[in-house]
Amino acid sequence: MIPPTTFALFAAASLAMVLIPGPNHLYITARGLAQGRAAGLASAFGVEVGTLVHIAAAAAGLSYVIAQSATLFAVVKWAGAAYLIYLGVRALIGRQASAQAPKPQPLRAVFLEGVLVNLLNPKTVLMFLAFLPQFVDPRAGSPALQVVLLGLTLLLLGLISDIVYALTAGALAHRLTRAARPMRYASGVVYLGLGLATVLTARQ
Repeated sequence: MIPPTTFALFAAASLAMVLIPGPNHLYITARGLAQGRAAGLASAFGVEVGTLVHIAAAAAGLSYVIAQSATLFAVVKWAGAAYLIYLGVRALIGRQASAQAPKPQPLRAVFLEGVLVNLLNPKTVLMFLAFLPQFVDPRAGSPALQVVLLGLTLLLLGLISDIVYALTAGALAHRLTRAARPMRYASGVVYLGLGLATVLTARQ
């Protein structure tokens, strides 16, 4: 349904996006530092349950938009590209938040909080409203099924990344703090690159 080259490009771009530290990673790292690996893993799985909600919402929403108007879908894609560029510029000139260890909580509460953190995470919202639609082709079959497939791919990559953060939070805590500024600059370059690539592709 999705051309292999498009899927491969999506997977590569998704990996680059997932590796950018964001609110999810900060939360997982903080939980891992405060309560150990179990809490870090609980928060990681909670985060990805939140991703399932984003997948369902995106599949329903994008299908509706595409069914209503091809022009409206194009507007969504251009708006997404503009927002990616905006985030890239903001990352290059803004300030980086730090991960602070929160108070200990039961693992169930940590899991549920992870779900909420991801539901309200602007980076995740960005990926499903601005980034993922760039790879949906209405001519390649059901847009909803394309969104689900791409979303599950994104979820798998995100889960692997989250687990790595959860398991290594303690060992890498000081290094992550020292590397905050280089990470911010790298994320800015990635966002700008994805945004500009989207603009160039849309012109073809």
